[in-house]
Amino acid sequence: MKLIMTPPPVPHPTQSFPDNFVWGVATSSFQIEGAPAEDGKGPSIWDTFCQQPGAIADASNGDVACDHYHRLEQDLNLIAALGVDAYRFSVSWPRVQPLGHGEWNPKGLDFYQRLVDGLIARGIKPYLTLNHWDLPQALQDRGGWTDRDTVHRFTDYALGMDRVLGDRIAAVTTHNEPWVMAVLGHESGIFAPGQKSRAAANQVAHHLLLSHGLALQALRAQGSRSRLGIVLNLSPVQPATDSAADHAQARLEDGKLLRWYMDPLFKASYPQDVLDYLGADAPQVQDGDMAAIATPMDFMGINYYSRSVASADGSWRAETSGLPLTDMGWEIYPRGLSDLLVRMHRDYPVPPLYVTENGGAFRDALEGDRVHDRDRTEYIAAHIAAVGDALAQGVPMEGYMVWSLLDNFEWASGYAKRFGIVHVDYDTQRRTPKDSALWYAEFLRAQQAARADAGHLLVGA
Repeated sequence: MKLIMTPPPVPHPTQSFPDNFVWGVATSSFQIEGAPAEDGKGPSIWDTFCQQPGAIADASNGDVACDHYHRLEQDLNLIAALGVDAYRFSVSWPRVQPLGHGEWNPKGLDFYQRLVDGLIARGIKPYLTLNHWDLPQALQDRGGWTDRDTVHRFTDYALGMDRVLGDRIAAVTTHNEPWVMAVLGHESGIFAPGQKSRAAANQVAHHLLLSHGLALQALRAQGSRSRLGIVLNLSPVQPATDSAADHAQARLEDGKLLRWYMDPLFKASYPQDVLDYLGADAPQVQDGDMAAIATPMDFMGINYYSRSVASADGSWRAETSGLPLTDMGWEIYPRGLSDLLVRMHRDYPVPPLYVTENGGAFRDALEGDRVHDRDRTEYIAAHIAAVGDALAQGVPMEGYMVWSLLDNFEWASGYAKRFGIVHVDYDTQRRTPKDSALWYAEFLRAQQAARADAGHLLVGA
């Protein structure tokens, strides 16, 4: 399959990227796979959550999604046609280990072996995420991430996946966006499993971080050959005004979103101002936990979509900021990405960094065999340029991945929000590359040509 239609006339970023810079696309298992009870798969907390009245905006579920489970070869060809170096995907834990412990499911493991082998056959590096939120419901029934035992079950799961796939995986991410699992899943309750307890949310965050550190230690002890890291969703937090109250609120929100995760990972401690704010809702921490959390990583992934703005009275609204918004109601603010990356490099001894998710939801319309999504194309181009700006300032950037390959099940928003660079007709499952996909493919061809030219110059010298 080749993408040969004319891409939209959106200029390519002019920044220079290293020859070994990794370009990719990303998805997650629950959002695209479907087949929720097929071939021995067990239920996940998202299968359960979708059954709750009012939980999903359009009352949909992930039962079919993009039917990726049955359309694997077609989707692998789509990925290859883009010309990317890497594909970031997640394993559905209950598909490979239905109870989250004990027996493994051979058919589930076979699916991911075919996925990985198919990527490698097409010259694409597999980037595996172990946990993109779809915890086995059987573990949730025992307490889920509030139960410390789940930390050890996750480590066992990580070791099992490494034994099956570790010889072919370029990189392993333990968790995707622990803040989302903790806060949206256990404090606000708008994501699975739908709990509403600040104390539970903070304990979940601690257990996720602890399981990350212990899994890294166990994987290295087992001899894993993959690069190991974690992915956080981060944003710069700016005060709405110059008032002292808004500055104080921004500092607190930065502590809850960024420092609550970065400080344990790189300083082996939680930020004291956030602990003081939480009081009795702070997590229970055992001896040795913080040292385990701070286990060195080989890389780190950052998911960025927009900035955050804090106001002490809660009055700030994105729609009044004057910036363009995505269909999620998020500001389009590329500078926030470069500011964030520079700040992380300045404040922490970070390993090589990847932007592991970046993209925009927009109201796309299929017109014949085209989707003219110039807004998304411009969004991607501007954020790639922001990564280039961070590189120029000395940030150790090694990759960028577009979210998402396909339109998909967008969690509590259902199918109403489209992030994909490939349009999916959910009735027919027809895939149609959008203009943003054509632009990205052309941009990557230009990058590859530049690499080849550089190689010829080096040989000639």
